[in-house]
Amino acid sequence: MLRILSFLLIPLLSGAVFAQTPPPVLGKAWVLADVSSGQILASEKADERFEPASLTKMMTAYLVFQALKDKKLALDQAIPVSEKAWKASGSKMFIEPRKPVTVDELIRGMIVQSGNDACIALAEAIAGAEDVFAQMMNREARRLGMVNSNFMNASGLPDAQHYSSARDMYLLAAALIRDFPEQYATYYSLKEYRYNNINQPNRNRLLWRDPGVDGVKTGYTEAAGYCLVASKKAGPRRLLSVLLGSNSESTRAEESLKLLNWGFQFTDALKLYDKGQAVKTVEVWKGTANEVKAGFQNDFFVTVPKGQADKLKAELLAQPRLLAPVAIGQRVGVLRVSLDGKPHGEYPVVALEAVGAAGMFGRAWDTLRMLLK
Repeated sequence: MLRILSFLLIPLLSGAVFAQTPPPVLGKAWVLADVSSGQILASEKADERFEPASLTKMMTAYLVFQALKDKKLALDQAIPVSEKAWKASGSKMFIEPRKPVTVDELIRGMIVQSGNDACIALAEAIAGAEDVFAQMMNREARRLGMVNSNFMNASGLPDAQHYSSARDMYLLAAALIRDFPEQYATYYSLKEYRYNNINQPNRNRLLWRDPGVDGVKTGYTEAAGYCLVASKKAGPRRLLSVLLGSNSESTRAEESLKLLNWGFQFTDALKLYDKGQAVKTVEVWKGTANEVKAGFQNDFFVTVPKGQADKLKAELLAQPRLLAPVAIGQRVGVLRVSLDGKPHGEYPVVALEAVGAAGMFGRAWDTLRMLLK
């Protein structure tokens, strides 16, 4: 039986078409995606490059959380405030020279107060200089598959070479939630933060309007317009919306919530296979075993139009003549999913167990078999 749940999985190819037309959206570009399946439910100009403004801070946060995980930073570590950080333009948390601030305080200032000064201080703590940190941001963007992004600074201040796309911002937000769930839950739903006797509210109005919304980040510059990446959960399912270039703070909130509610109303995320569940066994040549169990390393989901689960079919296409050795997690095939007879998506299937190489006699025997087959 198909179960409605969620997890992140990026399809190799998605041909999904959702018959229900999404509502009109006021913005330059936007994306609505299901984190459970990694599928884009609806979009407009998803791959066009725009100024991301403070949405940039999601990448800064990603690298900060990674530095904490790698123990290169500690939450209670006191960070000195440079003159560059102190003099940062735009939104601030109001850190001061000669008054060290902890990493935890800087994270809160960056996420809740959107402090450009906090971003610079964190970038300098990790990389020594903000321009070096920007190089780290770009390397991480490439690793995450963000093909239409380039970062020149840690905060999102305007620069002609600083850009991203709605799809890339979705990929980044999804990775942030997937890779650092504890940190995401700790910081991104905070409605306000007080530092240096200055209390500032989170600019994401949806945190007050909808209890299912738990993040993510706002952005604004005159060139970028009003931007918002919003995340909403309903039960175990999570949707993400990305809106770039709206015309006001209230409009970006209204339009984002409209998209999220449309996604929940007209689509379902269906669990097809459990983590580690064998979809099929795949034949292996020249190995210590003749076959290997193939499946997914995480729970596997597909998003479909609501009420159409019974029209979903899946077929595993195994890699031809798979040769040992085979490592756990190695791609061994593709799951081709169709909906009502039409292509819906293709997803990588991996080996769930390792198969070592056979001895000399076994390899020679299989070579002969392959020639005869």
